[in-house]
Amino acid sequence: MTAPVRTAGPVRPAPPEIQIEVQDFYARQMRLLDEGRAEEWAETFTEDGVFEQNVKPEPWRGRAEIVARMRVGLDRLAARPVTRRHWLGMLIVDEGEEPGTWRCRFYALVFEVPDGGDPRPHLSAPGEDLLVRGEDGRLRIRYRLVEHDGAV
Repeated sequence: MTAPVRTAGPVRPAPPEIQIEVQDFYARQMRLLDEGRAEEWAETFTEDGVFEQNVKPEPWRGRAEIVARMRVGLDRLAARPVTRRHWLGMLIVDEGEEPGTWRCRFYALVFEVPDGGDPRPHLSAPGEDLLVRGEDGRLRIRYRLVEHDGAV
């Protein structure tokens, strides 16, 4: 799957009620990640969702792979004396090309706080998601692209 979030076409900002819903979605999703809840975090993706990062050789495809790989990373992090906090902002929510989809662009910052230490930036990255509404009415990520700044 190529990056469906990077499509050409007219930009139509999503209505305010969708923008508020999307902001709430991200706030809850980032907390799941920071709390080490990989399984619940992965549920925010569609069953066939894709998570692509420019620092990984291949995208993670499908919820099963997404949860498995995120669980490994979160378990590795839990073994370190550090807390991570994800902050997502500068959110732009536009209507997608298909009805009931939204193209979301954002900046993500990740801070690390060593036990007994001061917070420090860990990474920054622009990101793009294609959100869809699931059959249960909840928002889900069909495709996520995160491009870590400074990566070569």
